[in-house]
Amino acid sequence: MNGQAMISPAVLDEAAEWLMRLGEGALSEHERVQWQQWRASSAEHECAWQRAECLLGKLEGLPPELAIPTLDRPASPQRRALLGRLAALLALAPATWAGWQLDERQGWTADYHSPIGARRQLTLVDGTQVTLNTDTAIDVDFDPQQRLIRLRKGEILIQTAPDIQKPARPLRVSTAQGRLQALGTRFRVREEDGVTRLAVFDGRVQIERSAQSQTAPVILLAGQQTTFSDVAIGAITQADSALTAWTQGMLVADGMHLGDFAKELARYRHGLVRCDPAVSRLRVSGAFPLDDTRRALSMLASTYPVQVTTHLGGYWVTIAAV
Repeated sequence: MNGQAMISPAVLDEAAEWLMRLGEGALSEHERVQWQQWRASSAEHECAWQRAECLLGKLEGLPPELAIPTLDRPASPQRRALLGRLAALLALAPATWAGWQLDERQGWTADYHSPIGARRQLTLVDGTQVTLNTDTAIDVDFDPQQRLIRLRKGEILIQTAPDIQKPARPLRVSTAQGRLQALGTRFRVREEDGVTRLAVFDGRVQIERSAQSQTAPVILLAGQQTTFSDVAIGAITQADSALTAWTQGMLVADGMHLGDFAKELARYRHGLVRCDPAVSRLRVSGAFPLDDTRRALSMLASTYPVQVTTHLGGYWVTIAAV
């Protein structure tokens, strides 16, 4: 069994517990013998521990929050939560850990950040209102030439305000794929999987790609949406009003594939949400609470022919056929 093999949630949970205990440096000689016996008891245990050691090397030690004093209390809710997070990291493929580190750093160093499962509302110095969705990070840079919002990751809804400075400076939003210029508007921007998703609800927004050629910029009007990469702009379609339901704490699905639903809901909770491919094409409709994802999953299981199982204290969720 190699480090990329499938490992059961229960074994990952045990590996995370041993990793944390060793990191705390509190093992007696007897406990160290128990740890070695646990490793040697099965190939799956050894595989899980190899992955744990690999994680330790990739992160150059355990994440700093694992050393906080509350972890000295074995039954502490905070310790259990961090243990679940560590086990969820072990469940990821090692190749994704570097991306996890970068993702975490983006939040730590940004001007404004919203944690997973939370929203944050800001009013900038010019009166522009910005709402940050779950796990979102932005920088704000106003200078004499422009008002710039850099979206590092996540999703924002913007309601622009007239500039107080004369002459008025343009308000722009930059992502890895390009730059948007607001033309008196309310719009939503989301960066995901190497593309920027834009929906305009009022006014107009001009799109300039990072790899802009000699072609003229594209302007989206109110009621339109599109996606774009750094080299191409997708089809322009009608904007879906449900795209802003998250500002009210709701996920509105209208015939959404269950696999996409699981991926979307996962943005609002710590850990992993896995959907069995056998049911991933099932169509889901309804309004689900984002501030209580356990309730959302319960609603899903009570409405559709699927079962929801949890492991690692709720950090690993599996959606499968009944």
